[in-house]
Amino acid sequence: MDLVKLTEIIVKELVHDADSISVKEFPSSNENEIIIEVMVPSDEMGLVIGKDGKLAKALRTIVQASSYVNDNKLVKINIDSY
Repeated sequence: MDLVKLTEIIVKELVHDADSISVKEFPSSNENEIIIEVMVPSDEMGLVIGKDGKLAKALRTIVQASSYVNDNKLVKINIDSY
């Protein structure tokens, strides 16, 4: 499965307004690395990050595990608000 699509599916299930979420892949200088940028409204940031960052860590773990099964690339997920 595409890692960006997987990230988008998971994040959209966590928030109230799924249409306001933007998930994009950005190029990396390292060919064995994928950078995914997740943009969330500032009022829903806590829903994605979770208490003490536990949801964000779980999201990164799931996407990284999927990468190891398919591409074996390092995945970096940046979560930011607008």
